[in-house]
Amino acid sequence: MTKPEIAPLHEDLTFHGPLSEERAERLIRSLHPLDDAHVLDVGCGWAEFLLRTLEAAPTATGTGVDLDATAIAHAQATAAARGLADRVSLQVADVAQWQPGRPVDVIIVNGASQVWGGDPLQHTANALTAAKQLLRSGGKLLLGEGFWEREPTDEQLAAMPIPRDQYGSLADLVDLAHEHGYRLLAVEQASLDEWDVFENGHALAWERWLRDNPDSEHADEIRTKADTHRAHRLRGWRGTLGLAYLTLQAS
Repeated sequence: MTKPEIAPLHEDLTFHGPLSEERAERLIRSLHPLDDAHVLDVGCGWAEFLLRTLEAAPTATGTGVDLDATAIAHAQATAAARGLADRVSLQVADVAQWQPGRPVDVIIVNGASQVWGGDPLQHTANALTAAKQLLRSGGKLLLGEGFWEREPTDEQLAAMPIPRDQYGSLADLVDLAHEHGYRLLAVEQASLDEWDVFENGHALAWERWLRDNPDSEHADEIRTKADTHRAHRLRGWRGTLGLAYLTLQAS
């Protein structure tokens, strides 16, 4: 039985996360100066944020790493179309088993702390530790990470596949970064509108597929995925789970 082909997320989303164009520009500015810097984006997806960072810094170079071969292929095509292919390396690889050739100046870990594996309750701490080992002294980390915008109720926790202890408050997240040898330069959080745009785009491919394939043997499977995700979102994390963007400097 073949798997159904669902449209990749880049067909409906600009960034693989709750991130507006305006905020992306501001986050990139928070990483400056980027003159001659090398930027590493782990779990980069189709690397839109990395490519925009390089467009904003003409002497910078970059590396993007992700396990999704389809996303990396799209990123490579986009880089070539924008004239960036000679300044960026986009690789299909497991970050947990991968090492750059030298310490990097900037690391982007945007909603991807899980790429180093391990206990989900330790994903953030593991990412902070791993990034510190890859950064040069004084380098910067842009960390996009979850936190509880408000305390989840028992009903919300029952409706989403996220344990209560996986996240703390925003202040807890910043404290954790400081405990791992970083200093906070800037902090923002995704708005509810940004979350909605992201979640709508994430779900759209399933709904489009169901519309176009009503009699497929996979229809029940895809409908269940779409319905489960919608319940997680609307009965669980919407308005409760936040995403913070921390610009950190390794001390």
